[in-house]
Amino acid sequence: MKQRILFTRKQIAERVDQLGFSLTEFYKDQPLTVIPMMNGAMIFAADLARAIEKDDLFIDSLAAASYENDASSGKLTQRSSLKLPVEGRHLLLVDDILDTGRTLKEMTEYFYTKGALSVRTCVLLTKELDPSKPARKLEADWSGFTVPDLYVIGYGLDSYEKYRNLPDIRVVEEE
Repeated sequence: MKQRILFTRKQIAERVDQLGFSLTEFYKDQPLTVIPMMNGAMIFAADLARAIEKDDLFIDSLAAASYENDASSGKLTQRSSLKLPVEGRHLLLVDDILDTGRTLKEMTEYFYTKGALSVRTCVLLTKELDPSKPARKLEADWSGFTVPDLYVIGYGLDSYEKYRNLPDIRVVEEE
């Protein structure tokens, strides 16, 4: 598989720090529960949580996905549930990449039905909209980078569960 680096480890670290500062300011007077969407957002969420300067920060996780075998399946599958109660909390859903917006939209709606005070979203990457595809279901409240509609791996993003451990974000190119 041929790969090209799109964002370096240094670029990612700088952007995560900027997002952390913004989130610290936004939630300065409110407790915050960060919920990474597993497995893709695991690495990003860990770095992001360390960049948010709050004593009243909680972390939980949720496994939900609409991708199977490197392609969108069109349906959301929730494979786990939270440990912490949602009711009365400010939630930040953290995901690796925003494509159709389906996963984050459905999870946002779900958490509101469970009594969350607020549900906002932060993604590492936002894919550029393809005019030939349906409109995105949701836009993220915070986004690290915008990327072309290409297949990317690294820093939590995978291809058949491989490459999540790469320290940078790479584009998979046809050979």
